[in-house]
Parts: sequence; C-alpha cells; structure tokens
Amino acid sequence: MSVPSAYALFGSSRASSAASTSTELSAFASSEALDPQLQNFLEEASARLCEWLGSASKRSPLPALRLLPQAFPEPRGVSADRLLDDLQQLMDGAYQPNHPGALAHLDPPPNTASIAAELICAGLNNNLLAEELSPSLSQLERQLCSWFAARFELPDGAGGVAASGGSLSNLTALVTARHRMGLDHDPQAVVLISEQAHVSLDKAARVMGLEPDGIRRIPVDAQGCMLITALQDHLQLLQRQNRPCIAVVATAGTTVRGAIDPIPSLAKLCAEQGIWLHVDGAIGAVFALCPGTSRLMEGLGHADSITVNPQKLLGIAKTSSLLLVRDQSSLEQTFHTGLPYMEPAFAAAHGGELGLQGSRPAEILKLWLGLRQLGEQGIHAVLEQALLRRQRLQNCLDPSLLEITSGPLHLLACAPLGADAPRCEQWTAAMRHRLLDQQIMVSRPVYEGRHRIKVVLGNPHTSDSLIDQLGTQLNDISVGQS
Repeated sequence: MSVPSAYALFGSSRASSAASTSTELSAFASSEALDPQLQNFLEEASARLCEWLGSASKRSPLPALRLLPQAFPEPRGVSADRLLDDLQQLMDGAYQPNHPGALAHLDPPPNTASIAAELICAGLNNNLLAEELSPSLSQLERQLCSWFAARFELPDGAGGVAASGGSLSNLTALVTARHRMGLDHDPQAVVLISEQAHVSLDKAARVMGLEPDGIRRIPVDAQGCMLITALQDHLQLLQRQNRPCIAVVATAGTTVRGAIDPIPSLAKLCAEQGIWLHVDGAIGAVFALCPGTSRLMEGLGHADSITVNPQKLLGIAKTSSLLLVRDQSSLEQTFHTGLPYMEPAFAAAHGGELGLQGSRPAEILKLWLGLRQLGEQGIHAVLEQALLRRQRLQNCLDPSLLEITSGPLHLLACAPLGADAPRCEQWTAAMRHRLLDQQIMVSRPVYEGRHRIKVVLGNPHTSDSLIDQLGTQLNDISVGQS
C-alpha cells in the first residue's frame, strides 16, 4: 500500500508556489502561505451550501430519500471532488430548516452571520478550556454572558458560561444549585419541576445520582403553568419526609404549548424558604431581550440561574446555549479543580472551570456575530413577528371544531374537539401526511395522553398565505376518518 506524500497530508513547508501546482487538498493548511486548494475547496463547499439553502422551497422540509455516502474512511484519502460529492449527497438527505414550511420543531433557519462564524470557529480551532488557548474568545464569552445577564435584570456580579445545548445548561445549573445548597453527597435530595417541564431535567437527576423519585413533578393549571399551592404543599411534604430540596425549576416556555410558569410568585416563595430557583428558559428567555415582549418574562431577574438558547428562535447556528447565574462565583466554587498545566487565567477562573465541559469550541463566536448582524431592531423583529405568526394561525382555527392548546409564545397545538386518544392518533397521523404532501412539516407530540398537531411559528420565511393555508387544512377534522 502506498503512503500519501508528506505534502498531501500536511501541506508544503515552502512558499505557496508549491501549493499552487498541486491538485491535492492538503489535510492541514500551510502555515507559511495561502493555500489555494483549501480556498477553492471552501468556496465550492460554500457554494453548494448556499444552493442547498436557496433551493429549500423547491423540496419538502423532510426528504423522502436518505441515501448516505460511505461512512468509513477508505484505505487512501479521497480527492476534494469526491469529498464535495459526499457532502452533497449528505445534504440532499438532510432536514431543511430553511424551508418556509418547516414548522415542526424549535429549529429555525440559521442566521447567516452565524453560518460564517461557524466556519471561522472551525478554522480558529480555539479551545475555551483556558484563556491561553482562546484569549480573545474567552473574554468575548464573559462579556456576552454579562450582557445577557444585565438584559435579564440579574444583579451586578452575574455571569455565565456557554454550553452545548440546553440539556447541559440545565444539568450544570442543578449541579451548581446542589453544591451551593450543601447537598453534594445527599442522594435523598429532590428537585421540584412542573408536570410539563423538559425531559432534560429527568436526565440531569440520573446523572446526579438522585433517587428514582428525586425529580418531583408539580401539577399545572389549565394554562399549563405550575400551581403555586401544589408546590407549597409538596414543600411541606418534603419537610415531613426529611427530604431536602435542591432547587425549584420554573419553565419559561414548555415544549408543546409554550406555557410560562409564574416566575415572580415562584421567586418570592423560593426566597422565603431559601431554595435555589432555576429558570429553564431555553425556549422563552430570549423574549426578555425585547421591550415589546419582555413582560412575558417578568421576574426573570430574581432567578438564581437561567438557561437560554438563542439557537431556538434567533437562529444562531447550533449549538448556542448559555447558563447564566445570579452570582458568577457559584460556578467557580462548584467546578474549580485547578488547571496546573495551564498559565493562570486573567479572570477569576478559566472557562473550563465554570461548568462540566473542559474542551469547548468557540461557539460564542456564532452568537456574537449573529447578534451583531441582527442588532437590537432585528432581535426585536424576530421575536415580535414570531408571536404575530402564532396569533394569525390561532385566529384561523375554528374553536368549535378544534381543541386549541397554546400559550403566550410562538407555539400552538391542536386536536379535534372532544376526540378520544385513538381518534387523535389517527387524525394527527393523517394530517401530518397530508401537510407533508403540501410541503408543510408539523409534528405530532403526545400531550396529556393524546396526540396533537404541533406548530412552531419561529420560521421567518413562513408567509401569511402559508399560515392561512395551514389553518384551512387543520380545520378539516374529517381527515383520517374511514
């Protein structure tokens, strides 16, 4: 078996003239001169991506055919042309969030500046583990976390850390709360959440080694919001059982209907009883950034920690999640282990000592550049228009035919009024299939024991006419009947 040349693997160590005569894409870019093969490769890959994004409306959001290129490396590395063809084949089988009819999930089209930032992030290959590995980006992360904390009305001294998704942010928050509450070694400790809180909290309890009943779900009212009286009763039950409480988790935007727990009342109760309040605002916390919608997040600044996911509505390329804490030192005290193989941090702690992750990519770059592109007015427009789209769809639906389940955010679910579970399952499956034929993709989650059609109105490409079309289709409750 022949061995690839040193040039093919590592690039030329001489001037760029050697690179310009090669037809091979180097596995590592030259450190001494512009690599034209890399430049051409990135330009062609970018052109294919732009074509894929720009032709979204010509295909269904969910491709019917999913042919994949070979998954494993071949004995010899393949050429640039084959790499591009492999990429194209993978793209052709990918879910298309840029499609105007992509309304099924909390996955909007990518913000264009954050796409470019993702490329730069990969090229820089900096590591937010430690400042010497990411000097400018570590500082940028601190500044952006402070900006978000201030906009959420957290006090001076608040800060946070970026994480790869809301599940990790929630886990980090609960580990921090357990440490600050002095419950690190007490498996009897309990976390209280609403019946409709996200499943990531159940995962967190398993990772933390809590007892099987370490997550207690509190009943909700007709609007899907945690009942304060039920929470008070459960706190009294925990006292009688001699079970300590790690935290109460308020949800700011539940997954199916977008309900928001009563944060001000929860904050008051937690403050009185000395309990950590975490707000899982992965879906809804961004609405605090806009004066016209911030009323929805009233009381957010009284939380001890907040999860926010700009990837879910602002379109920052995945992943983009922040955990914000009322007192930055709580993260340092929880996760500080010392990094003796690194130079001391300029700040109080390295990024790798503010959470569970050690090595971290520079995902903050996508958030920074995306927000810079949007500006304050752009952020406000994205948030306000999402609410207007949800309201338009809701106005299209006939409440004499449909049970409409919604909240104040940009999510809505529905099912035939009075239908039992088998009928809902039948109707939602047939309706989803019919809508996919019309290039409209919705989801069909199970909510309170019955399937619903769920629509997420966070896609800026979705037109009023498409919403009206969707409303007309959903009003047809005869779909699926034999």
